[in-house]
Amino acid sequence: MKKTIIVILTVSALILSSCGTAKKERITREAQYAAMYAYRPVTLLVMPPINKTSFVDAKELLYTSISKPLAERGYYVISPFLAMEILKAESAYDSEMFIDAPLDKFNSFFGADAVVFSEINTWTKRGMGIDTEIRYIIKMARTGEVVFDRSCDLYLDLSVDAGSNSLIGSLVSLTASAINTAVTNHIEAARMANSYIFRDMPFGKYSPGYDEDRGFEAEEANIRAIVK
Repeated sequence: MKKTIIVILTVSALILSSCGTAKKERITREAQYAAMYAYRPVTLLVMPPINKTSFVDAKELLYTSISKPLAERGYYVISPFLAMEILKAESAYDSEMFIDAPLDKFNSFFGADAVVFSEINTWTKRGMGIDTEIRYIIKMARTGEVVFDRSCDLYLDLSVDAGSNSLIGSLVSLTASAINTAVTNHIEAARMANSYIFRDMPFGKYSPGYDEDRGFEAEEANIRAIVK
């Protein structure tokens, strides 16, 4: 009887152990971004960010940092400055009006294949750094179908290490970190978040890696990062 109990316990332990150490299933970019590979957007229109924070400058700061990483992925991005002027003239500056509305007018007016929306959920100082939580949603202009949806909760650590264990060294580090946080451009935090978000985006037509990254392992849709 004792031997039977020991065998049962041993088998149960092995089962639990195998479950705990099971590897996460590998998902390719082709599987995760199937719609993007199917539609193959070339021209992107970046809409002004939707700011859900109390930091009023977040919208303008983020908007200036979006186009570059998209262009580096191989997409043609309509000039954000030209787009901004037109959107303001047409009273279409608030993206909240369009994120859940038909987007075909942006295809006919701008020639955009897809429209890039962004939501700023967090942008604030915390401790000796800056917290940002940004989500990007890319929709096809003609169909409205979502082809990319990814977010990043990023903490940019701006603390300064004075390299001393003394009380004076600690005070110097604390003071330097406070000054660094105060004068550092908030846009650096947005750039870092953009880098993490778009690094998993399928390459566009103007990239040497276009259509050759289908088998690459995809990252998680929602990521967290601490960078310094």
